[in-house]
Parts: sequence; C-alpha cells; structure tokens
Amino acid sequence: MANRTNFGEPTMGAYRLKEMHDAQFPGGVVVDPTPITAGQEVVVFYNGLLAQSGAQEVYLHCGFGRDDHWHGIQDLRMARTGYGFVKSVTMPDTHTQFNFCFHDNAMNWDNNAGKDWSFQVHNGTMNGH
Repeated sequence: MANRTNFGEPTMGAYRLKEMHDAQFPGGVVVDPTPITAGQEVVVFYNGLLAQSGAQEVYLHCGFGRDDHWHGIQDLRMARTGYGFVKSVTMPDTHTQFNFCFHDNAMNWDNNAGKDWSFQVHNGTMNGH
C-alpha cells in the first residue's frame, strides 16, 4: 500500500506544497498526512505569522507527550520554499501526542496564541474509532 497523503503526491513536490499553501489552514499550519500513524514520516508546512512577517529562517520546535510535559524536544530548521516553510518529521513508534510551535532566527515565536499545535499519533492498530 502506497503512503497516501491528503495533498496529492507523497514527495515534497511543488504541486503538493501549493495544495498545502492553498488550503489556507488556520494559522498557516498543515500537517500531512493526517491522521498520523506511529512510525510514519509527516510533513509540517508553515506559512503563518513569522513567514508573513518576513522571517528568513523558521525553526520547528517540537516534542512528544502531554501538552504540559514534552519529551524528545528538538529545534529543526525548516526548508524555505516559495509557498512557505516545510519540514519532515518521523513519528515515534508508539501512541503519543506530537506537539509543536515555531520560532525564527531572532527568537520571535508563533505558538498558536499560547496553545501550541498538537496532533494525536495513533499506534497503527487503531480501527478508525
């Protein structure tokens, strides 16, 4: 079974990036594919406040676990494209929560008005419920 995404091709092609950009998700953030399965590589697309303010570099600040207790925290430099910033992240092999926000090279933050962004990571044995 091929890796399916919500935005066309599984590669980081311009068509997929354009689709993510044109979706105009709240805050300029798209995670693809969703729902997220453990062990899967997901793409985080960002065209939010920092990008619109002219940031030259944007970093994905991410971790796993509960909202108030992240672990495995990383700052990952995102790739700048004509549509926004993108970064691929491989999910852990367990059911957890993927939490993230963004900052630029001047340490200006976009944390979704203090709420960050959070997505459930399902362990692959879920049957859709």
